[in-house]
Amino acid sequence: MATSARPFWTYWAASTTSGVGTAVTAVALPLTAVTVLDAGPVETGVLAASSYLAWVVLGLPAGAIVHRLPLRATQVVADLVRAAAVLALPLVWWLGELSLTHLVLAALAVNIAEVFFFTANTTFLPTVVPQHELTSRNSLVSGTQAATQLGGPSVAGLLVQAVGAVPALLVDVASYVASALLLRRLPERREPAPGDGETRPGMGRMIAEGWRFVVRHPVMAPATWWACAVNLVCGVQAGLFALYLVRDLDAPPAMVGVLLAADGVGSLLAAAATPWLVRRFGSARVLLVDGLFGFAGALLIPLGAGTLGWLCFALGTLVFGASVVPGSVVTRTYRQVASPPALLSRVMATVRFVSWSMIPLGSLAAGVLAAHVGSRAVLLGSAFVLLLGPLIVGLSPVRRLRDLEDFETPAELVPA
Repeated sequence: MATSARPFWTYWAASTTSGVGTAVTAVALPLTAVTVLDAGPVETGVLAASSYLAWVVLGLPAGAIVHRLPLRATQVVADLVRAAAVLALPLVWWLGELSLTHLVLAALAVNIAEVFFFTANTTFLPTVVPQHELTSRNSLVSGTQAATQLGGPSVAGLLVQAVGAVPALLVDVASYVASALLLRRLPERREPAPGDGETRPGMGRMIAEGWRFVVRHPVMAPATWWACAVNLVCGVQAGLFALYLVRDLDAPPAMVGVLLAADGVGSLLAAAATPWLVRRFGSARVLLVDGLFGFAGALLIPLGAGTLGWLCFALGTLVFGASVVPGSVVTRTYRQVASPPALLSRVMATVRFVSWSMIPLGSLAAGVLAAHVGSRAVLLGSAFVLLLGPLIVGLSPVRRLRDLEDFETPAELVPA
């Protein structure tokens, strides 16, 4: 494991650079659908689902595949694939041929690359950071992501207002290329390989080992179901936010960016506070209660109309965004600490597969329901899903812990 801080800061710079562009696209892509292609709730739901669908198809095998690949090279290739997929949209638009199909295909291609990038990226972090620094480094990474979520949507809204939704996507292209160049400076890492004389296990066995470890783990499993509840609501919001702001609250593109940036404000504040919260109360207790704050925020988001509606949306999004970060940080850190090194990429991929599969499900369901009852009603109803998270975690061994790390992984869960 590297002891120098330089690899981490290079890793951080690459993640930050690509994160800025991704935050811009997160606003520019649905605005392209709504303002350029006049998409409705079903179309925006399909588009949002496409941005996460690869986790359903590739989430499990990705862990086993990345286990056999060099981690740095996997991230570099994924960045370049994402850059090419996003670049195709302005090119097709300039030719006058842009359609919803092009948006969906680009979102799918970016998501496929994202599956492998995330799995390699989160597996790579523990190789450049000492274990005792993982919580603080994960908090810094989350805080930086929050900062990009804060600045990115605002920049995206202004860019869309100034140059249009499709040209704004070029910012994301540049960010992915820059990220790839930075990542090439890092030392190459590969996951622990079987020892000499050992037979490399088959793909099915490798996937099954990661799956069994997660779903049978007394702490990791309920933490994963907690994430499922949160991500289902995130999927609803991803599918409806742009449509709700433009059609229900009459917000112009620049204001859409400002309002969506409230999520970044909450996430940034929470990321800064998470290390203190963990020291003061313990990571298990943080996980137990933060879902209740998320419920309060999500309940506020769809209230009001006009200026009051803007204020409710901003404050609710801020609170909801703040509620997600502490739980995400402590559960990610626990997975990195409690997972055997040879299983880590498969554990991370399994958890992401299970929890992020809820996002396209939420987006598709939200689009269909909103076509019948409206975006506001669907957003309001989805808030109550968040109460499942504290209930599930509260019924698990987590309720007896101060810190998640206090729970020792049962030896029978670790493959021989």
